[in-house]
Amino acid sequence: MKPTKQLTAIIEREGSGYVSLCPELNIASQGDTADEARSNLIEALELFFETADASEIQRRLNNEVFVEQVEVKVG
Repeated sequence: MKPTKQLTAIIEREGSGYVSLCPELNIASQGDTADEARSNLIEALELFFETADASEIQRRLNNEVFVEQVEVKVG
């Protein structure tokens, strides 16, 4: 069995579809639904790990990604 890695997926509605982004590697994908965008992102990430050499993975991998909500004053 191949090893796995936990990564972040940020999915946003964009127009009539959805865009998904993995900020740790700056890899994105899209789909007609949020689930499809997520699946397509997983496929893109798996393809990256299959084809990239270790130095490229190390160069692109950002392990310090923080996703937080912040409260701001508006108006």
